[in-house]
Amino acid sequence: MSTATLIIGAVVIVAILIVAAWLYSSRQRGQTQQRSGQLRERFGSEYDRTVAEKGDTRSAERELTARQKRLSSFHIKALDADEGKRFSDEWQAIKASFVDDPSAAVRDAEALLGRVMDARGYPTGDFEQRSADISVDHSTALEHFRSAHEISLRNAKGEANTEDLRQAVINDHDLFAELIGEPVATPVATEVSPDTEEVAVAAR
Repeated sequence: MSTATLIIGAVVIVAILIVAAWLYSSRQRGQTQQRSGQLRERFGSEYDRTVAEKGDTRSAERELTARQKRLSSFHIKALDADEGKRFSDEWQAIKASFVDDPSAAVRDAEALLGRVMDARGYPTGDFEQRSADISVDHSTALEHFRSAHEISLRNAKGEANTEDLRQAVINDHDLFAELIGEPVATPVATEVSPDTEEVAVAAR
C-alpha cells in the first residue's frame, strides 16, 4: 500500500471522527437546551432565583432536577372534597379574624398551609426544604409564599405594619388556593366600619 493511500485513509478517518464528534456535541447541546427549556417552563421565576443563588446555570439545573427526583419519591395526592371544604372553612375563619388580630391571622395562615401540605403528602421539613419541594409543582405561588414568610419574620421582630400583614395573608392564600384547588382571589378584611360590617379588600 502506497504512502499516498495511507495518508488519504488517515485523512478520511480523521474527518469521520471530526464529524462524529460534531454530531455528538450538537446532540448534547440540543438535549441540554431542551432540558433547560423544560426546567425554565416548570420552575418559572424559581429557575432564575436558583441560578442567581447557585452562581451558574449548570449548578442550578442540578439542584432543580434533584428537587424533581426527591419529590417523585413521595406520594403527593389531591385532597378529597371533605378535606378541601374543611380547609376552606378554616381559611374563612382566619380571614375573618384578621380585623381583630392581624398578627395571629398571619401565624394561623402559615400554620394552615403547613397542615394542607401535610394532607397533600408533602414531606415535613423546615421552611427552605418545604419551599424547595413546593417549587416543583407550584413555582408561581412559591414567590408569594416566600414573601409572606419574610413578612411573618419581620412581624415577629415588630417590624411589620397592618398593610404588610394583610399582604402576607393574601400571598399565603395564593399557595393555599393552588394546594386545595380553589380560585386564587379572596377578600381579606382590614377594618370595621361604623355599622360593624367588615370592609374587605380584594386579594387580587
